Amino acid sequence: MSRRGAKSVPVAVFTLAVVIAGGVWLAQRTGDPAQPVPPGAAGPSAAQLDRLTVAVEDTGAHYRREDWGDWASQGNSCDTRELVLQRQGTGVRTGSGCSVTAGSWTSRYDDTGVDNARQLDIDHLVPVKEANRSGARNWTREQRVTFYNDLDNLVAVTASSNRGKGDSDPAHWRPPARGYWCGYATGYLTIKLRYGLSADQAEYDALRQMLGTCPPVAP
Repeated sequence: MSRRGAKSVPVAVFTLAVVIAGGVWLAQRTGDPAQPVPPGAAGPSAAQLDRLTVAVEDTGAHYRREDWGDWASQGNSCDTRELVLQRQGTGVRTGSGCSVTAGSWTSRYDDTGVDNARQLDIDHLVPVKEANRSGARNWTREQRVTFYNDLDNLVAVTASSNRGKGDSDPAHWRPPARGYWCGYATGYLTIKLRYGLSADQAEYDALRQMLGTCPPVAP
């Protein structure tokens, strides 16, 4: 082999190394699709999420449970709890005063079947305490009672799953039934936007991840 040919080998190796290194750098800069991508929201929910105000929680807002009232009358002798049970159950029957006497329900949080209404809690997707520290500090009592009885913010669930959630936001609690993550995050976001409530960054990120489980929207 000539001396000229011998020199070409290390030069070629060096050139190849530069090309490889440059390709790795470019892939990192441009987001190589082969790399894992964090889950995120897509479709209409993503656009709604962008409308959510991100802010630090107002942990100093004073909370008193009695300021939010109780189940309100919804007409036909039914209160809010009874109406939720009727809407979310199957084969629901009622007695005098709209009291639920029979029916079957599926607790959305933990996908548990229930055939006794007394074993169900009616939970707020956006907890009352969460609303209080997310922008409701100066609400009137009427506004608080309206929020408390908003049917879109209420779900019939097992007492155990409700106790597990407490007043936590999505950053600290998610439904054990992953199949409900999309519905839970969508409902939660809807209520936050309806009442002009904010979310902290961890809460926003958790909502984005759960909305990422929603089925893709057909074009």
